[in-house]
Amino acid sequence: MLFNTVSRSMHDVGLAAWFGGTLANAVALNPAAAEAGNSRAAGAVANAGWDRWTPVNAAAIGAHLIGSVGQLVSNSDRLAAQQGVATMSLVKTGVTAAALAATGYSRMLGRKVSQQHAVPAADGTTPTSETPSDVAAAQKQLTALQWAIPALTGALVVISAFAGEQQRPGNVLSGLTRRLGAA
Repeated sequence: MLFNTVSRSMHDVGLAAWFGGTLANAVALNPAAAEAGNSRAAGAVANAGWDRWTPVNAAAIGAHLIGSVGQLVSNSDRLAAQQGVATMSLVKTGVTAAALAATGYSRMLGRKVSQQHAVPAADGTTPTSETPSDVAAAQKQLTALQWAIPALTGALVVISAFAGEQQRPGNVLSGLTRRLGAA
């Protein structure tokens, strides 16, 4: 029971931080950087915020992944026996892979932007006419990714809620019965 509690907590808290932090940065940090006073200060503020968030985000993602593996191990019997659990797990794995890819690519682009500490920018993801072209291209991609990552991690929250519903005794019984009927 302790293993399940710890792995579920790591899964849920890690996912909550990954989702919430990226959403907060898209909603608050990136637009708030425009309030810094000038375009170079806006770039510096956004870069400082994202650079501070990166290690926390990495820890959150790591906790989520460790917790996910723990949940997979502790639910392996249900995965094999209860109809619908394997499909949910495959969908969740695919969405997790997409969120990881988007997050990794976002970080790669973010490094390109933050290498020029006080790069001119209108806000955290909007270049100005003074922004170097390679950085402007990265910022334009980050504009989409800042919303894609919370959308993907939000989808993981929903899938996790569905997985929790699959664990209700009535749903377990129904899934086992359907599986046996299909055999």
